[in-house]
Amino acid sequence: MNSSSLRRHSLTLSALVGVAAVLASCSGNTDTKSTKKATTVVAQPGTASTAESRIAYVDIDSLETHYVYFKDKKADFARRQEAMESELQRSAAQLQSEVAAYQKKGQNGGFASQTEVEAAGRRLQQMEQSLATRREALANTLLKDQDAFNKEIQKRLDDFLEGYVKDKPYDYVLSYSKNGSILYANKALDITQDVIEGMNAQLKDAAPKR
Repeated sequence: MNSSSLRRHSLTLSALVGVAAVLASCSGNTDTKSTKKATTVVAQPGTASTAESRIAYVDIDSLETHYVYFKDKKADFARRQEAMESELQRSAAQLQSEVAAYQKKGQNGGFASQTEVEAAGRRLQQMEQSLATRREALANTLLKDQDAFNKEIQKRLDDFLEGYVKDKPYDYVLSYSKNGSILYANKALDITQDVIEGMNAQLKDAAPKR
């Protein structure tokens, strides 16, 4: 083993709380939701008649910026990731120090026997494996928690829209973002502010009373 092996321990944890990724799953459910006032006409299957469908949309970029729960959770993930990276950096630095000491001792003839050399090498290999295992465990934990959060955000949005559309004649609610598949959106169809205000109000209502 030599110090170049430490390059394999460079941290690979990346930002796991991308807003678009968290809410992308919501856009896949547009066939069950509803929206704002403009209308479009679509042909009924197997008939010559038409039916009016009312479509609205939620701007995901704005929702990610202004939905308080999402912002708080994103900040929490960032703090956790920073702590994980700090832990891994400390362990990698310790391993690097041990490797340097091993090499120096070997160059200076400090090992009493080949058996001692091999024992020291095995110890370094175990430290390296332990670091790799810990790094993988931390990354998997963060990914698992992110997946759970993705599902929670989708459920919160789904539940809110289910209630939101009950007193409104909407048939579809689409998701919109600058890099999404919808290239143009009429501002008259934008219900984002209503959704943000409503979901933030739910947070206040659910907060423990002091």
